[in-house]
Amino acid sequence: MMRILNRIYRTGTLTEQGLDLRDPEIEALGRELKTHIDARFDGSLAIREVDAGSCNACELEIHAVNGPYYDIERFGVHFVASPRHADVLLVTGPVSRHMETALRRTWQAMGKPRFVIASGDCACSGGEFGVSYASCGAVRNVIPVDLQIPGCPPSPIELMKGILALMQGTNAP
Repeated sequence: MMRILNRIYRTGTLTEQGLDLRDPEIEALGRELKTHIDARFDGSLAIREVDAGSCNACELEIHAVNGPYYDIERFGVHFVASPRHADVLLVTGPVSRHMETALRRTWQAMGKPRFVIASGDCACSGGEFGVSYASCGAVRNVIPVDLQIPGCPPSPIELMKGILALMQGTNAP
């Protein structure tokens, strides 16, 4: 044990200087998003994300857009734990039958105005699952959808463009 500790002491800290990973496309998109959020929501847009039965690929991209590289929170978008605090409901996956009631109740618990984004091919169209005994299919079969972001899964940039399209009032990312 002492041999290892001595070696650590002799070697010292071997970390590299941090790199500036700011992508100009992300910065430009984020500034435009921030402008629209400031105008419509007084600087802060709260999103409640619901996994209605997805494979979790969309959730990984949502975590990435909220992570340190894309850091969507610096542009005024943050994720909340309660639908009562949310302005936007972001739904992923085909709506499984056991999530149908929970999704409806989450949507009804939101204050107005409320917006719904279907993220990913499964949420937009039901994907390869479609409508069956176990699946309601697309989110629009259960609750009204304001914007669809296609992709399997949609990238963090596509998610940001989709949120921007929602703020601009258009229907395509």
